[in-house]
Formats: sequence, structure tokens, C-alpha cells
Amino acid sequence: MSYKKVHAAHAGSLEREELQASALDLEWDMEKELQDPVLGLDRFQMECLDHQTVGNSNHADSDLEPIQPSVSVSPHGRFERLQEEDPNYISHFTRAPPKGQRRSSCSLVRYLLAGTGLFILGLLIGHYAHRTDKPTPEPPADTDILEELLRDITATKIQALHRNFSSLSDYSEEASVNHLYQQWMDLGLTDIQLSNYTVLLSLPGPTSSSIVELDSHQCFLPSGAQCEPKPSNNNPMAEQHYSYAAYSAAGSLEAVVVDVQYGGLEDLRRASTTMNVTHQIVLLKLGKTPLLYKLSLLAQMGFRGVLLYVDPCDSPSDQSLWNKAFGVTLNPGGDPSTPGYPSIAGSHREERTNLTSLLVQPISVSLAKRLLNVQSVGLGNLCTPLAMPAASERRRIQLTVGTHSVFKTVHNVCGYLRGKTNPDRYVLVGSRHDSWHKGTSADWRGGSAMMTQIITSVTKQARRGWEPDRTTVFCSWGGSPLGNIGSFEWGEENRAVLQSHAVAYVSLHSPVRGTETLRSTASPSLLQLNSDIQKRQLLSCIRGGNCPGPNLSSLQIPGDVSFFANQLSVPSMEFAFEQTKEMTTEAILRLVNDPVLPFCPLDIALDIQNKLKDEPLSDPRLLAAAASLRESSAFLQSETMRPANDPKERDPSHVRMLNDVLRDLEKSFTVPQPPPGVYRNLLYSLNEKVPEFSMLKYPRDPLRFNAVNESLSMITTAINSAEKLIRSGLELFENSPDDPN
Repeated sequence: MSYKKVHAAHAGSLEREELQASALDLEWDMEKELQDPVLGLDRFQMECLDHQTVGNSNHADSDLEPIQPSVSVSPHGRFERLQEEDPNYISHFTRAPPKGQRRSSCSLVRYLLAGTGLFILGLLIGHYAHRTDKPTPEPPADTDILEELLRDITATKIQALHRNFSSLSDYSEEASVNHLYQQWMDLGLTDIQLSNYTVLLSLPGPTSSSIVELDSHQCFLPSGAQCEPKPSNNNPMAEQHYSYAAYSAAGSLEAVVVDVQYGGLEDLRRASTTMNVTHQIVLLKLGKTPLLYKLSLLAQMGFRGVLLYVDPCDSPSDQSLWNKAFGVTLNPGGDPSTPGYPSIAGSHREERTNLTSLLVQPISVSLAKRLLNVQSVGLGNLCTPLAMPAASERRRIQLTVGTHSVFKTVHNVCGYLRGKTNPDRYVLVGSRHDSWHKGTSADWRGGSAMMTQIITSVTKQARRGWEPDRTTVFCSWGGSPLGNIGSFEWGEENRAVLQSHAVAYVSLHSPVRGTETLRSTASPSLLQLNSDIQKRQLLSCIRGGNCPGPNLSSLQIPGDVSFFANQLSVPSMEFAFEQTKEMTTEAILRLVNDPVLPFCPLDIALDIQNKLKDEPLSDPRLLAAAASLRESSAFLQSETMRPANDPKERDPSHVRMLNDVLRDLEKSFTVPQPPPGVYRNLLYSLNEKVPEFSMLKYPRDPLRFNAVNESLSMITTAINSAEKLIRSGLELFENSPDDPN
């Protein structure tokens, strides 16, 4: 195209109006190129290449040297073409100079513009080169972060915090919360939220509960000590505050004492065949069967009172504990006056001063022995469980329970460490700041001290530039002893958000329970992560000795984790050992930073097969569904290794959808109405030695026909639901963005 224009210019002159327009276009182009040096240089380069092609023709000017790449940015090409198209271009505005002078002027302009362009280009290169002289430091690797955290989280620091929290034992719950709030603020958590709920609490009454033998007229306190002749109602003893059943019915009852051992179905049938059990009082041992489940059966059979105790063969051999009673709560969780919804302003309140029709009272071993007519107790390997002798006459007693209900405020505090890539995905870490009664802070201060030290260390790393992938939510709950009330109310208020955002819960409810045995509990999808952490911990402790054996299970986890694992089926875990801090810290770091969540769907399928393997009620169809789930889970587990191990496979949207499938898998096993005391999440069990579905062991209504078949149907439905979710996860890999097909 340029070649033809050159020859057309030599054939004749253009009209004056066209030349003037060309001149104006040149001036406009020059202004644009001077204002945008980079754009102008690029355009000059292209046009100079066009001109170089023209210069190789027979009509090229012999005085011009070939254009070299080093000066290809020169605007020479644009001016040369315009002059060739109109030799009289400049004469329209000035008198035409001689030919040599004109060529000299063009060369001068050409070199001047070339120099200007090179100068501007040099400035740009120098500017960006100077900026790259200071590279941005890359964030440290997860292994480096873990090592830094573990070096900073020391036993000495935790013990100092432990002593600090011990000084708060006599403070109100609100004062403890304010202390935590200020402490977390000072540590660097910038997003801290307080939440308060007015809830119905069950507290001891003004007079102590008592048991009176009607034959001897002797009165006993729950501990086994005799009642004082004139008890002081104005200053009740701490023992009274501790030894009661929260949310029990209140009142007085005269009846015969009936021994039902652990309250199994056979024990209850045996008792009912020997006497009329209506309105009688049972002596009931605490055991592995949920207390609420046993109480529901006793109420259904017509009993009116329950005396709870722990058999010496099931408790430590310290005989000093035999003369001490204990406290229990009959609250499955949350505020009883607002069941299923949060206790916030405007909520409807139900009148529920008690959660059972039974008068329930815990008693000591020594008092249980007296009521059972047992003279001695065997210890050690020859320990003989307490039981009423066959020929013994049942005692008749008067049981008085004096609890009362009152509305009070419980407080929670939650601090957020926001994630960078997935800030809407939450890893919750929970502890507590409340006790059964004032002066017994030992049961919560260990967890609070450990969590505060973890906050101290992670915020220090955040100030140094570390940014977790997901958000960590640190929460300290109130109202825990009376039924995990604070965590339930917060969970119910934020249920919609948690169902879509919460990915895991790490519990610090009771992190230190001794030094001899490592007890670790996790939902099945987190068993592999839990096992990996335990193995590393055991390897590290070999050098120092005192290494505990692994103890890993999916038992129902007590404490505030209940709402998240039970109601929402959020994968949860808890360590209980003197070195819990190392394990908990590593678990939190993995959960907030691993690109693919460290969940193992295959472990869920294997757990289900183990529970059905020796189950006599399993039918072929149920076993086939479990086998199919295992096969699909194995495929999904294999596919998750690709993005987990290869950064090239981590398409952000693809990984996010995969993580949602892994997170929601346990939700498939949530049933609407479980038996009392049994988790809604079917994957948790009540016996760590025998794998079994709790719903088959403890059906919702065992006295009703087809109760077990109903439980089997729920299990089958859950397995099929999980299978469909896993197949949707496999489709993610079939439709992968990197798949060429």
C-alpha cells in the first residue's frame, strides 16, 4: 500500500484542500504521540518497517541508510511518507528551501525526535527498573509458620495465663468476658464481637436437697453427710450448689427405692415384673448410655424419682471421692424457654421451669451403699459393682429436691482473624469462661489460657505479613455448665451463616485431662488429619520419653462443640493431653491454610461399613448401599489428591466447589429427631470400643414396635444422600476447566 502511494505522488500533485487536511492530520498525530510516548514509539516502529520496504525499491533515495533495529523507534518513516506523497508539503506554509537544505532539515528533525523518544523510553525503563530493585518478600511457608507458632506457644506462657485466669474465679461472668475482650484487643484482634442472651437458668433452691430414711428418720445430704439440725438458708454451702441436677422437677416424694443398675431394658423389665414401679424412686448408675435417654425411659414407665451415682468400679479408686456428690444438667442444649430459636429481643418464651417430670438428685457412693444395704465394696481387679442383695428389703425414703429457675444473662465473646483468599469460610476455635459455680474455675481456665496464647502467637505472625487463607473465629462461651447455653444461642442466631460458612470446629473445652493417655476425638472426616498430627507428636516425644499411646475415636464430644457437631454437622475435633497446644495449633493451621480441606471422605465410608459389619439388623440392600458409598468415596479421595498436591490443578472456583462438597458430606448424616441424648449426626457413636450406630443401639422409642426399622430407614436415607453428594464432587473433575475434552 505504501509503495503505490509513493508512485502516485510522483505522477501528479494533490489538491490544495487535501494537502491542508494532511498537514492538520500530521500536527494532530504529533501531538498525540508526544503526549503518549509509548503509543507513539510503537506506531513509529511499525511505520518505519513499512518505509524500510519501500526504500528497497528502485525509487529509494540513495542517500538514506538502512534503518537498523536500534533506531526503529524513529519517526522518520512517518515524515518520509508524507513528503513523498506531497513534495510541496512544507511549501504550503513556508518557502521551499533548496533540496540539500530540505534533506538536512528532515534529518535534523528525524534525529531530534529519535533522541527525544529514546530519552523518554530510558526514563520509563529506569523508573520500572528502580521499582523492581525492591522485590516484595514472599510470605513464609506453612511449615515455617508452624515452627514459629510452636516456639512461641510455650508451657511457661500458658501457665502464666492460667494463673491470671485463676484470679477471675470469684468474678462475675460479665467481668470475665470484659477481661477477655480487652485482652484480645490488646493482642491485635481488631474484629471482636460481644453477644448477650437472657436465658432461663436452673439453680439450687434456698434449702438443700435431702434424703430421709422413713424407718430410722435419719436425714442425709446428697454427699452422705447427715443434715444439720438447723440449716442456714441465708448462706447455703458450696456443696449444695454443686450437688444438684439442673432443670430437674422440684418437690418432695415418699416412695420405695428400686435398684435398676444402669437402666438397661432388661433391668427395667426385671424391675417392672417384680413390683408396681409407678411413682417409685430408682437408684441409677451413670454409664455409657446417655442419661437423658435413660430418664426418658424411666418417665415413660411411670417412675417419679431418680437417685444418680457412679459405681466405684467405674470411677478412680480414690476413696476420698466416695463421700462427694456431683452435679449434672438435664438440658440437651440452649435456653429451654426458646427451644430451637435464639433468646433475643422479641422471642416468644415458653414456661418450662423443668425439663423432666422426674425428681432427679445426684448422690455419693457412700449414700448409695447405705440405700442398697451393701456393707463393703471390692477394689482393684476384684471390684464388685454395687447391687442390692436379692434377699434385702427395699428401703422407703422421702426425697426432697429444691431447685428453682431464674432468668439471667449469659455472655459470649468472638474474635475474627480474617482470611485472605476465602474470608467467608470459617474455622471456629471454642473455649469457655464459665463454671458450675463460683470458685471452681479450674474446669475452664486451662482451655482459655491455651486459646489466648494461640491468639497471641497467630496475631504476631499476622503482623509480620502472614495471611491465612480462611477466617479463624475464636470464641469463648458462657453458660456452658448448664447446657452449653451460650454456644447454642449464638449458633441459633447465626445458623444460616454457619451452615454455609463454617468448615470446622476445634474444641478447647477440656484440653488437659492428665498426662498418661492421649485422648483425641474427631468426626470421621477428620480422623486422618487427627491421626497424622498424633503420629508426628508421638515421634517428637520419643526423644523425651513419656509418650502416650494413640487414642482416637468418633465419640460424641461433650461441651460447646455439641451445637456445631450435633445440630449443624460441622466436622469437629478435640485433643486432650498435656501437649494439646502443639496438636491444636497444627490442626488450626492446616484447617485455615490447606488449599484443599484436609477431610477424608473415604474414612466416612469405612466407618459406616465397620458399624454395619457385625450388625445383625443389617439387610443386603443396606450393605450394598454402604459398599457403593465406599467405592465412590475412594474415587473422590483419589481425585482430591490432584489439587491438594499439585498447584497447577488449583483452579480457584474448582477448588472452592470441591471444598464445599467435602465440608457438606457429614450433613448428609443428620437426622431430624434423634433419641434423647443421641447426636443428630449419625456418624458419632457412644462406645469407643465397639463400632455401632447409636440409633440402632438406642432407638427413639424402644418400647414401640418397628422402632429399630425406623432407625434403619434413616441410616439408609443418609447413605444414599451422601452417595449423591460424592457423585456431584466427582463431576467437578469430569468438567474440570483444565480438561481438554
